[in-house]
Amino acid sequence: MSKKLWGGRFELPTDKFVDEFNASIHFDKRLYRYDIKGSLAHVEMLAKQGIIHPNEAEIIKSGLLQILDEIEEGKFEFKTEQEDIHMAIESRLKEIVGDVGGKLHTARSRNDQVAVDFRMYMKDMVDEIRKYLKELMETILKKAEENMDVVMPGFTHLQTAQPILFGHYMMAYFQMFKRDYERFSDAYRRLDENPLGSCALAGTTFPIDRFFTTELLGFKKPTENSLDSVSDRDFALEILSAASICQMHLSRISEELIIYMTSEFNFIELSDDYCTGSSIMPQKKNPDVAELIRGKTGNIYGSMISLFTTMKALPLAYNKDMQEDKQPVFRAIDDLIGSLKIMSPMINKMKLNKENMLKAASKGYSTATELADYLVRKGIPFRDAHFIVGQTVKYAIEKNKKLDELTIEELKGFCDKIENDVYDFINVENAAKNKNSYGGTGIESVKVQIENAKKYLNNL
Repeated sequence: MSKKLWGGRFELPTDKFVDEFNASIHFDKRLYRYDIKGSLAHVEMLAKQGIIHPNEAEIIKSGLLQILDEIEEGKFEFKTEQEDIHMAIESRLKEIVGDVGGKLHTARSRNDQVAVDFRMYMKDMVDEIRKYLKELMETILKKAEENMDVVMPGFTHLQTAQPILFGHYMMAYFQMFKRDYERFSDAYRRLDENPLGSCALAGTTFPIDRFFTTELLGFKKPTENSLDSVSDRDFALEILSAASICQMHLSRISEELIIYMTSEFNFIELSDDYCTGSSIMPQKKNPDVAELIRGKTGNIYGSMISLFTTMKALPLAYNKDMQEDKQPVFRAIDDLIGSLKIMSPMINKMKLNKENMLKAASKGYSTATELADYLVRKGIPFRDAHFIVGQTVKYAIEKNKKLDELTIEELKGFCDKIENDVYDFINVENAAKNKNSYGGTGIESVKVQIENAKKYLNNL
C-alpha cells in the first residue's frame, strides 16, 4: 500500500524515479512562509465556522508555528518523497500533533493551496520590485538634476543626430522605469485576489467563509470562480511580461553604459567596484556588471515564453503541467530584482567625461536641423531649407569644417537670407539648451520634467 497522504486507492508505492521526477520540493520550498500563513488563516476560519473545534485549531496552529521555526532555524528536513512544500509541511504537522493535523486539509485542496501561496509570494515580490524601481528612478532623477546642462550627442541609428542635454537623456530612462512601475502596479490589482476555498475545482459543501480568509491574508477580495481560480496563471504571466519589459529597459541602458565607457566614446567611467579586470590584459577595466544585466534579459524572456508555452493548451481545471510555473517565475524574479538592486548604485557612482561629451556633440554636423529651422524662420519652406542645408553640409565635409566654422560669406553662398545671428542657432550648446517645447531637451523643458518626476515619486 502507498504511504503517500493521498495513497488510499493505490496498492504499489511510487517508483523511486517517479518520486524524483514528480517532486517540486527542491524549488517550491521557498514558498514555506506563504504555505504556513495560508494554513494558519484556513484553520482559523475552520474553527470560526464550527467545522473543527477551536481546541483542535489551536493545536494545529501551534504545530504550524513550530514547523515555521524549524524551517527558519534550518532544522527541517525536506524529503523528495513528500513531493512539494505543502505535503512536507502537512506530513511534519501530523508527526508533531498527531491525527488532528489531518483536519487542516478540510475544505481545501492542494490546487487552491498552491494558488494562494503563489499569489502571496508574487504580491511580496511585486512590492520588492517596485521598491527597487523607485530607488532606481530616484537615482536617475538625482543624476539628471546634478548634470542637467551637460551637452552630449543624441543618436539615431547610432549616428550623431542632434545635441541633447544629459539630463534629458537620463529622464528618458526615468520614463521607461516609470512605466515599468505602473505595469507592476496594474498587474498587482489582478494579482490581489484570494483563491483559497476554491478547493480542487468546484468549491465545497462545507460552510466556509472565504471573505474571512481573504481579510486575514490581506487580499482585496476572493476570486469569483473556483474553476478559474485553480487553473489561472495569468497573474504570473503578467508579472513575467512586465519583468521582461523592465529587464529590456535595464538592458538598453546597460548597452549604452558599455558603449559610452569604451575608449572610442569615453563619455563615462564606471566605478571600479562595478567592473572587473582581465586574466591576461592588465590594462583592462571591463563593464561586466552591465554586460551581465544585459545577458540576463534572455533568461527572463525565456521564462515568460516557458510559462506561456506550458499554459497554452491546458484544459480546465488544474493539470500537473502547472507545477512548471514556479521555476521560470522564481528565476525571472531573482534576475530582475538582482539587476535592479545593482543598477542604481552603479549609476549613482558613475562619472561623466563632460568635455568628451560636448566635443562628440559637435561632430557629425549635429546642428544641421537647427540651420534648417533657422532658414524656415527666414520664410523658406522647410523642404527647401532641408535641401539647402544638405548642400551646405556637403560643402563643409569637403572643406573639413564644422557648420559653425563656416564663414558668413560661405554660408551666404547657399542662401542670401543667412545673417550673422545664424551662429546663435548652430552653436552646439545653444542647440541643445534652447529646445524648450514640452518634453524637449531644452534646459527649461528638462527642469519641468524633473519637477514632474519629483511630484510623481513623492506620491508613490
